Amino acid sequence: MEQKYYHMTIAGCERDLPLCPLNEDLMIAGFVIFGDPELTTACAEELLERVPAYDYMITAESKGIPLVHEMARLAGNQKYFLARKAPKLYMTGVVDVTVKSITTAKEQRLYLDTADAAIMKGKRILLVDDVVSLGDSMRALEHLVLTAGGEIAGRATILAEGDAANRDDLIYLEKLPLFDKNGKEL
Repeated sequence: MEQKYYHMTIAGCERDLPLCPLNEDLMIAGFVIFGDPELTTACAEELLERVPAYDYMITAESKGIPLVHEMARLAGNQKYFLARKAPKLYMTGVVDVTVKSITTAKEQRLYLDTADAAIMKGKRILLVDDVVSLGDSMRALEHLVLTAGGEIAGRATILAEGDAANRDDLIYLEKLPLFDKNGKEL
């Protein structure tokens, strides 16, 4: 079968996103910022113009890493937090939550170092991800932040996929449609 693509402009950058089957009836456009510094920087700049005041940012160990890193760099090399997919030896302890992502086959856990959690306490935390679809990863980050005693400053993403574009609590750059099994926009 011939690979189909969805063409879009994101933060002034034109990209062709490959359509990938999610199940036998539904396809999604594959969006990957890994290895694309032009797009990552353009998106980080545009998101920083739109987000509310915050003290720190957090993302999950996922494709949101280059985005949050670039946002932090552009904002003056600010510290940011990373919710890890597994506890690491350097962690002083962990706060954890279960998450199911649309693009991951099985349930996962996210872990936050208790030392990071202590820094978050009473601070405004901006949740950052590359794409929000069902919102499960964002909810998991929110749970970690609230458990740590932080306040949610906002939720920022490059693309809002499907119904996520209807959320009024989500700051995003572009809407990303879902596609039927033939690659037609839904």
